[in-house]
Amino acid sequence: MSENESDIDLELFGNVGEVRNAGISAETANAEKAELERQLDYRRVLLRELSDDATVLERARKQLDVAESLVALNRGEEAWGIAREAFNVAMSEESWQDAVEACNVLYQAEQPASIPALGMGMWLAVTFPVDPELTYTMMDHFVSETPANADGAALAAVTALYVIDMRASDEQHESLSFLATNLISRVAERHSQVKNQMGLDVWVEKLELKDPQVFLPRLSLVIGAIVEEQWWFDRDELRAKIPE
Repeated sequence: MSENESDIDLELFGNVGEVRNAGISAETANAEKAELERQLDYRRVLLRELSDDATVLERARKQLDVAESLVALNRGEEAWGIAREAFNVAMSEESWQDAVEACNVLYQAEQPASIPALGMGMWLAVTFPVDPELTYTMMDHFVSETPANADGAALAAVTALYVIDMRASDEQHESLSFLATNLISRVAERHSQVKNQMGLDVWVEKLELKDPQVFLPRLSLVIGAIVEEQWWFDRDELRAKIPE
């Protein structure tokens, strides 16, 4: 066998391997999609089979489960209407946790108003005592949406840590504060090429990220800028309902 023939044979083996791997990847993707569709069907059954005496919030939570499955299947437009209805119910029932969960799904649905939905979810997650893990999730989403040099990402990241310090249980605090601290470090590195603790301390001081009386109002302005005139609720009315 000549050297060229040997090269050709090896190349053929390489192509066979690529085809085989592509086949495995397609098979895995199809299996994952089938599992997501089974989950969607199951969640729809649970929604249909809710008893007549189920509360509107119980129904809204089942709707959110259905919407989450639709988002996972890249059916965002279909998910939007369901999650939006669940959001309305949660707000009318003053269930702030469920309202933020709905905003999380609406953001992930990737529809025209998904960014305003994210902003409203952030506002609710900071204003009301919802699960700090969910607050962190919303802030992390926002960081992902912002340019590297945007101060808004820094405000969101430091607010996530602030909320965790204020609200997290003893069981939650260590893991969540670790995530939030890493988020701050990540934002600092991409914002100002911060590489060490000394640089981070200087960066925090420069951007005035130590005092919540300073950074929370600034974050509120950023949220107002991304939501613009698309608010689905009256913030002044809701502020009157903030627990003492």
